[in-house]
Amino acid sequence: MSKSTRAAGSAARLETYKSELLRWNERINLIGPEAVANIDAHIGEAVVAAEILKPSGNVLDFGSGGGLPAIPMAIVSPDARFHLVEVDKKKWAFLKHIARACELNAVIYGDRLARAVMRFPPELRFSLVTSRAVGNPEEWVPLLAPWMEQDGRVALFQSSPDVPAIGGFARSDVFPLPRGTSNYLATLITGEIAR
Repeated sequence: MSKSTRAAGSAARLETYKSELLRWNERINLIGPEAVANIDAHIGEAVVAAEILKPSGNVLDFGSGGGLPAIPMAIVSPDARFHLVEVDKKKWAFLKHIARACELNAVIYGDRLARAVMRFPPELRFSLVTSRAVGNPEEWVPLLAPWMEQDGRVALFQSSPDVPAIGGFARSDVFPLPRGTSNYLATLITGEIAR
């Protein structure tokens, strides 16, 4: 498939995602009013993040909600298999629907992260973990350490350029994102992690 054909396919699937997200959001609270009002910017930011991170292999996103940033990232990252974890059943149903509608290489887990990891195949390892404003990374990042590839990365979509210190992980980079002065993509990289 040519690069221009792939780009056209991605653009069409991003439009499908946007229209379905807005349609479903009328009945189910998938995203808040700010995200609705700035939906193109939110989707664009996720695409920029994918350009920065270049997802490949197995990628985990948890607290996936309405699919931002994971769904746009999955659409433009054909070399990645996304694993999305969302505890809210209505949001989980939307994620399953949109993964089918956009023909994504994705697995959707309807559970809390701590329970979902118990269902992961024992050989599964993630090259990248993403999360947008979910809890304290100091609490959940260590839980994922055994599931990370050596030199795997954690990408935190957050409002501050500050990166928390987390044992077994080193600060990698912080990238400003295009949606304003308080949107950052902070990355951590795994070191030698006891398995």
